[in-house]
Amino acid sequence: MPARLLPSWAWVSGLTVGATAAVVALALQASHGPHPTASARPGPSASAAPSPGAHRPASDKPSGPPALPDASGSGRRIVYSLGEKRVWLVDATGKASRTFTVWPGTVDPRPGGYSVIKRTQSLTGSDGVQIEHVMYITRTSGVNVAFSNALDGASPPPANGQKLGGIRANKADGSALWGFGDLNTKVVVVK
Repeated sequence: MPARLLPSWAWVSGLTVGATAAVVALALQASHGPHPTASARPGPSASAAPSPGAHRPASDKPSGPPALPDASGSGRRIVYSLGEKRVWLVDATGKASRTFTVWPGTVDPRPGGYSVIKRTQSLTGSDGVQIEHVMYITRTSGVNVAFSNALDGASPPPANGQKLGGIRANKADGSALWGFGDLNTKVVVVK
């Protein structure tokens, strides 16, 4: 008796069901394993880590993320330090949930209180770079001052004499800032 061939749709369906089952099994297995945690500040490289069980002197302990600047307001807010080139996302209890460094433009906002006045998903920055997660906070010296990140995650190119008000973050921090800063979110700029 001749062997009966299966139609191609049956093979494709069988392979799809098998692949889906394998992915589900791997996802279930991964969900029971250890989960990485995000750090507000990158730690030392793996080669610099002490061996397991090694004693670390007190001066060698990680100091953690920089503390919120004095006089940076209260409640839920975004804090931007001009001098430290750093942003803190602060929850309603006054605790910083994330902090990161930024690349400021050539035009800084004055220290004081602001709020997010406009949000734009993506556009071309005044320096010609494609940016996203644009959150405007003020206009200074005829220049819009806004937080953003480059679509490709790169730091901004040199200003070459341009007046630029963009405060750029890396891609992950820009996404976190976008998720945190709705319209009217309080922004405090400190020296």
